[in-house]
Amino acid sequence: MKITKRTRRDVVALAALCTIALAMSGCARGGAAEAEEGEVTASPGITDTTITFGTTSPLSGSAAGVGNCAADGAIAYFESRNADGGITFGDGKTRNVEFKAYDDGYDPQRALANFQQMVSDGVFGTALSLGTPTNRAFRDAAIAAEVPQVLVQTGDPLFSDRAESPWQLGLLPIYQQEGEAFGELLAATPGEHRVAILYQNDDFGLGYVEGFKLGIEGAENIEVVKEIGYEATATEVNAQITDLASTDADVFFNAMSSLAPLVIGSLQQAHTLGWSPSLFLPSTSSSPALLEPSGVADSFAGIYSTASSLSAASPAFQDSEEGQRFLDALHTYTAQTDVPGFPQCVWSWIGASILEEAFTKMTEPTRENFMEALRSVSGFSAPFLLDGGLIDATHEDRPAMSDVVVMEFNGAGFGPADSIS
Repeated sequence: MKITKRTRRDVVALAALCTIALAMSGCARGGAAEAEEGEVTASPGITDTTITFGTTSPLSGSAAGVGNCAADGAIAYFESRNADGGITFGDGKTRNVEFKAYDDGYDPQRALANFQQMVSDGVFGTALSLGTPTNRAFRDAAIAAEVPQVLVQTGDPLFSDRAESPWQLGLLPIYQQEGEAFGELLAATPGEHRVAILYQNDDFGLGYVEGFKLGIEGAENIEVVKEIGYEATATEVNAQITDLASTDADVFFNAMSSLAPLVIGSLQQAHTLGWSPSLFLPSTSSSPALLEPSGVADSFAGIYSTASSLSAASPAFQDSEEGQRFLDALHTYTAQTDVPGFPQCVWSWIGASILEEAFTKMTEPTRENFMEALRSVSGFSAPFLLDGGLIDATHEDRPAMSDVVVMEFNGAGFGPADSIS
């Protein structure tokens, strides 16, 4: 069985029929029904031998690099597990996992259409979809249809609020956690610091800034000298970088998402202007795959980000048995041919392992039971987490991965940072 990626072809036309399909399929309210008193039938997307999940990510367009990684890690994980004979669930049945990827081009409307198509295709749930606006686009629809939308690859805290999002769960640390970790490290660094902030004018950028300000609260050695926003639809931010560089700040907090051309362009503009501050980048946009093409990594006093997991480029990763399994599966079952430069491949593999852990706890073939099983995962040592890191999905307002460490770029990858240069 080959796990495939699906493009947008036919999605728009079929989306118009989704409401009818939902009603006819009986899956609009979680999909499980009592056939007879005391007997529960399976939700859509699960049989005695298979379970089907879908994911929507930008498989094309400017975010295709991270988008494909966000799908490929899980595709490789489950394809390799299927080749080994499948996964034994908590009900004693062994199932293969079908993991289908749909292309949204980082367009929220396409993501919504993809979700509608997934439901029409009969998926059990969605998992590991990339992006804040794209995941938000179908959040309400997933809640209304009682379809799991879990381990989403965004730091949006909305997806980890159990009361507000009973059918959702985030995978990655929330934006505020990352921002706060950087702020705390800067506050603990001796000397006076002037900070210039560029932020994406949405929940992503504003969340990072909120967390950063919480981290420096009460620190008398730090001054935020200027904050400038930009729209996620922008094609360049040269004017904003020029304005921020004029402050001569020694710290540049670039709260920018992973759209490669924009990240690279912002770093190149700072270099052109001769501005050489210490640089903070969110984990989603700090990949060597973005830093190296910019050609200006050496221009900054230091480059910092946050992490909860190992980088695929690190010796510890590549020398491990699980790391070799990851690379072999990725090269065998996806179009990835080298060591992936984007962390989303690793995050996706980690997320797939969490799904497997939940499957082993499922005692009924229903979406409700799956969510109970997933929400019970605690103290789970998923592959590639940093030392001491554990998965805990039991929190009321936290994602599955909640441990955050500030890292410093060393020319090839990132290592732990004790202070800011």
